[in-house]
Amino acid sequence: MTSHEVIDAPEWAKPLPQLDNVNEEYWKAARAGRLLIQQCSTCGHRQWYPRALCTECASEPEWLETGGRGTIHTYTVVRQQGIPAFKAELPYVIAMVELDEGPLIFGSMPGIDPDTVSIGMPVEVYFMAAADDTGIPYWRPAS
Repeated sequence: MTSHEVIDAPEWAKPLPQLDNVNEEYWKAARAGRLLIQQCSTCGHRQWYPRALCTECASEPEWLETGGRGTIHTYTVVRQQGIPAFKAELPYVIAMVELDEGPLIFGSMPGIDPDTVSIGMPVEVYFMAAADDTGIPYWRPAS
């Protein structure tokens, strides 16, 4: 089991995900510093975001813990935002990260100079503790 840095958010003012029977384990694992994806035991397909069924064969997927590393597949820079909790972080990078395990995962890279980000850049995950049962994955350049 790989545990990554979890930073306690003093006051989380951003929207929180709605936990349900499909995604609850994902968000709770993130709170503990673990990044999960799903893998189908029937066909081997790996996927992210959490779904009730495999998107390739419609079997029930299982959880697979990742190493929390990947490369930037693509990204954009957010320079305008009307929501105060996000506005304080401007400008910030939103990246689509290709995990070493295969799937693409979407996430934010706050506090990173957008001019230093590039496609193919190695990144690693860290988490913000947004609630007692919810962690939010973020990305930063890999060390």
